[in-house]
Amino acid sequence: MDFLISGIRALQPEQIVMYLIGALLIYLAVKKDLEPALLLPMGFGAILVNLPLSGVLNQEMAGIGETTGIIEWLFQVGIEASEAMPLLLFIGIGAMIDFGPLLASPKLFLFGAAAQFGIFAAVFFAALLGFDIKDAASIGIIGAADGPTSILVSQVLGSKYVGAIAVVAYSYMALVPIVQPVVIKALTTKKERCIHMEYKPNAVSKRAKILFPILVTFIAGLVAPASVSLVGFLMFGNLLRECGVLGNLSDSAQNVLANLVTLLLGITVSFSMKADAFVNKDTLLIMAIGLSAFVFDTAGGVLFAKLMNLFSKNKINPMIGAAGISAFPMSARVVQKLALKEDPTNILIMQATGTNVSGQIASVVAGGVILGLVSSLLG
Repeated sequence: MDFLISGIRALQPEQIVMYLIGALLIYLAVKKDLEPALLLPMGFGAILVNLPLSGVLNQEMAGIGETTGIIEWLFQVGIEASEAMPLLLFIGIGAMIDFGPLLASPKLFLFGAAAQFGIFAAVFFAALLGFDIKDAASIGIIGAADGPTSILVSQVLGSKYVGAIAVVAYSYMALVPIVQPVVIKALTTKKERCIHMEYKPNAVSKRAKILFPILVTFIAGLVAPASVSLVGFLMFGNLLRECGVLGNLSDSAQNVLANLVTLLLGITVSFSMKADAFVNKDTLLIMAIGLSAFVFDTAGGVLFAKLMNLFSKNKINPMIGAAGISAFPMSARVVQKLALKEDPTNILIMQATGTNVSGQIASVVAGGVILGLVSSLLG
């Protein structure tokens, strides 16, 4: 009974706020089906780590001594010490991706690159608002629209906002179907949204699909060495998919590995959602900067497509530029739904998918570039 009374007395108003945030994340996961594999464990974890005298965190207990909390241990081993969890998740993501549409139309790489503008815009805004360079760079990676990359970069840079960055990154990823249509419609006319694009499927050989992940890893290693772990694990997962001799491993990576790591990553990241570090004005600023990053990502891709149309004989539907963010395959689906809404005969799914997977590559390369730039600045 004394322990119960001690727990109630230790309860702080900030912890109650975190219970409400945790409940909101669980609601969005269960009721709205928004990234449930991540938002649900993050929401439940936010409640766990903010319970007074919680046994999920390391602590000194009278008569017992120091105890090891499971969530804190998972964070130290899986994220803080080795960044293992985000990297292992990239293997599963790579195994899910078919780069065929991208290889069939290589110019789609350009849209993936253009849609990373939000990263660098967000870094600038964060620095302007007073965040130091490590935290500003970590916050900027929210613009990659890639949760694992956001977690890994913020952890490597030692940002104190890992929890807030993870929550904002995954929350806005889940809100892509809400955020992107607003930006797309604001920047395009109905005539532009109705542009049809002819898709001529070029046969992509098995050899090309096998060589692609190897060459991308090699090139990324030369151009942006800091991105090798990110790009390498993503491409290794894709090589499992395309090699044709490791079907069981590919299936395991796509399902068992990806689901298990996603589950553990979600609840482990909640370690950084302790009330004293999370409930402050900086978290609100990160949410605002994160939203601006997603808006600028989408706008960058759309405006780049419109720019290309000034010089192209065959016009590009500028909506596919919005699919250049890393939120795969949600962004490609958003573009296709908008296209069908404007014209039921307009099929853009292959171009949008190719652009979307190019954004997946571009986001992890951008993460490596950010790490390299910060390292050189601080070196």
